[in-house]
Amino acid sequence: MSDPVVAAPLSRTPRTDVPPSAPPRTHRPLLRVALEVALIAVGVFLGLAGDAWREREQKREAARASLRWFRAEIAANRQAVAVVRDYHVTKLAVVKAYLDKDHKTRNVADVRLEGIRWVTFERSAWDIAIATQALAHLDGDLAHSLSRVYSAQQFYSELSSGMAQSMYLMSPEDNFDQFAQAVFAFFGDLTILEPKLLAMYDDVLPRLDRALGTPAPSTAATR
Repeated sequence: MSDPVVAAPLSRTPRTDVPPSAPPRTHRPLLRVALEVALIAVGVFLGLAGDAWREREQKREAARASLRWFRAEIAANRQAVAVVRDYHVTKLAVVKAYLDKDHKTRNVADVRLEGIRWVTFERSAWDIAIATQALAHLDGDLAHSLSRVYSAQQFYSELSSGMAQSMYLMSPEDNFDQFAQAVFAFFGDLTILEPKLLAMYDDVLPRLDRALGTPAPSTAATR
């Protein structure tokens, strides 16, 4: 007789503490990786290009807005100067004739002034262009001409400020001769400066029109 213990086949209980074998790792094809990198690079490039385009458009629009403001402001200043130019020339001759006479023969009634009539210039377009650095986006020669115009206007304004201070310090009723001498000097400066300003305006206004792409009005129509 066989021993049942020996004859019985031995059974093995599978172990549960051994983890199942992991599937074999596969590597992504090199071409797919290169394509993903290229797509990312293209996206970054397009984003930067879009930002640069928007920045250029913003600067272009800011420059165009500055040109429009300069055009309107300089046209207004030109008109203001043209209105008073002949008055200053005429009254300069009147004051000179008075001062050329001997003190005993001078007659205050011969000098009839309807005010001093200096120009108060508009300059907001210039101030905005300086604050926003819009001049850097304009044509260099045009920006230089605009700078010369506003410098001349500033000099005119400083002369006017000096004349205003003189009028507060001396009254025509107290010393008309001294007042007449101040007016003579002031009008003398203006009759030199105003034609120069008008020439500058007539030079820069057509250039502003060309930069804006608008037809320039005739100079005679602005006088």
